[in-house]
Parts: sequence; C-alpha cells; structure tokens
Amino acid sequence: MFDAVTDAARLTDDQRYDAFARRDKGLRDAFVMGVVTTGVYCRAGCPARTPNRENVRFFDTPEQARATGLRACKRCKPDEAASPNAGMIAKVCRLIEDAEETPSLETLADRAGMSPFHFHRVFKAETGVTPAQYGAAVRDRKAKAALGSGASVTEAVYDAGYGSASRFYDGAESRFGMAPKAWRDQGKGEAIRVAVAPSSLGQVLVGATDKGVCAVELGDDAEVLLADFQRRFSNAVRVDSDPAFKTQVQAVIAVLDEAPGAAAAALPTDVRGTAFQHRVWDALRRIPRGQTWTYAQVAEAIGAPKAVRAVGAACGANPIAVLTPCHRVVGSSRGPGRKLTGYRWGVEKKRALLEREGA
Repeated sequence: MFDAVTDAARLTDDQRYDAFARRDKGLRDAFVMGVVTTGVYCRAGCPARTPNRENVRFFDTPEQARATGLRACKRCKPDEAASPNAGMIAKVCRLIEDAEETPSLETLADRAGMSPFHFHRVFKAETGVTPAQYGAAVRDRKAKAALGSGASVTEAVYDAGYGSASRFYDGAESRFGMAPKAWRDQGKGEAIRVAVAPSSLGQVLVGATDKGVCAVELGDDAEVLLADFQRRFSNAVRVDSDPAFKTQVQAVIAVLDEAPGAAAAALPTDVRGTAFQHRVWDALRRIPRGQTWTYAQVAEAIGAPKAVRAVGAACGANPIAVLTPCHRVVGSSRGPGRKLTGYRWGVEKKRALLEREGA
C-alpha cells in the first residue's frame, strides 16, 4: 500500500496521465511524463497546465526521458531531490487515497511515526493543505468520477467514502461549481450565460451564473474558446441575449481594457474552488497593480511557505483572468530580476499585461 513506485508500475499510461492531470504528488517519484510538443519532462504534481494526451510519453526515470532529448521542466524541477519528508508524505497520501474512509489524524500520524501535532504541521508545509482538506479533496475527486460515469448521487456519496449524505451536500455546490446532479449531467439545468467579445487582449469569453461572473478566459479564436467551454458544460443552459448579462460582459471588457472608472472589485463573481485555491486567489487580489510576487511570496502570504508548487497549481486553475490577477505572479531567478513562467492564457498575454501595468 505504501510503495508508490510499485503502485505506479501497475498503472496504465492513461492512469498515469490522470494522476498528472490531478497533480497527484503522491506519485511524484514514481514516473516522469515527457511532452513532445514542448520538449520537457515533468513529475506528477507539476503545476504546469496539463498537455493533451496525444502529446505525452511516460518514462520510469528522468534518465530515460533525457535519453530521448527531453529537458527538465523548470517549474517542477524533476531532477531535484525531494525534501526529507516528501517520501513519507507521499505514502500517507496514498493511504488516504486507498482508504474507504479518510483515516483519523491520529492514525495517519502513527503511520508516519510522528505526534499528531507535528505530523499535521509537516503535512501542511509539504502539501499546502491539512490532512483533512486533502482527504476531502480525494473524496470529491472520487465522487466526481462516479457522477461522471453515470452513478446516482447516492451511489457516489457512499462510493467516495462520505459517512453520510449530509456531509457530502454540505458545501457541495461551491466545491463542484454546481449542484452534484448537474455535475453528473454536465451542467444540465444550470443557467450559465456565456459570450465571446473582442478586447485589447484579444478574444475574451465571459461566463456568468445568476450569482456573478464565473469565467473570464482569454484567447485568439472566439470559436475555440466557445467550443472548449461548451465541451466542459455541454448540458448547461446558455442565455446569450440576457440584457443584464450583456451589461456584465461590457463591465468585464471595461476592466480588461482599463476603461476609466472600471474596477474588478465592483463585479460580483461566482468563483468556486477548494479552500486552498481560495486562499491563493484572495492573496493574488492583494498584489498591487504594477508589482509582481513570486510563487514563494504568495505561499508565504497564505501561511504555507513550502507549498510553492500548490500555489502554482492554484494560479493555473484561476477561472477569471485579470479579475483575479494571477498574471502578477512570476518565477524567481538566481540572477537579478524575475522571470516569466507559464500562464494559462499564454506567456505573451502575461507579458503584455505586466508591461501595461508598468510591472
């Protein structure tokens, strides 16, 4: 149960890809994934955006990846040794994922050979979340997978390890982004308005629920942006001609174009994510215009200084571009200055935003 490398040897490439997509740090040392389009290889848990399945190859070791001409990713640094506690934390993560119900803090600490207090502190420092939050994320992932396969909500609740339906439903809509039944039906019954409009940053997709803006995505092709959104919410009710929504879209474009008087804080939003992601996104909104922070500085700001990779993943998962200014987070460099790193909507757009803000 505790040998991540042995477990990985039994995984198919599709299962490895899924582990990479969900940034499973428990398998960080079990394999590397090479991306043929970028020429880099990464570890599971890398905060970089997940590449298309057809563009990846899997290797047991970094040496095998380098032998094919690939180079190490600068974000997850796959050739660097993990921290002294990384192996133990990986084993505990696997225990949580394999258990039918999340083990107690005392049980996990005993398996780690630490006191509950010390284990809790080490786990949070390594992963950016508490053991309880990690367990909740695992349960939600299992529930989403069950719902996606057509299971009923009741079946998904108990298959995922929830002790009761009430524990599952408590906050489920904010964690899933919609009601669990709507998740199973790919947004069926959800009123998600969506439109694509031109801006100074190119094409912008704006999505909104009755509660506020839930998506701001940047791109160069309106059809591609809309097709990707429709794929993710294929059964959602689209209301493109709602006058109130048109006003929201215009307000978003005004913020992106820096129109006089436009303010991101004045826009109601309906952004859903994990507790850790919300901590990161709140910190991003505190970065002053014209300044940049490193991922390490954001991690320090939220009280999780070792969770740099998790901060990167949360930045990559930000659903509302510019309104939550993840473009103001940059990589650190050993020489003078700071370096731009990956941006969900393209590094060139990130550079343009920072130059416009005078950062």
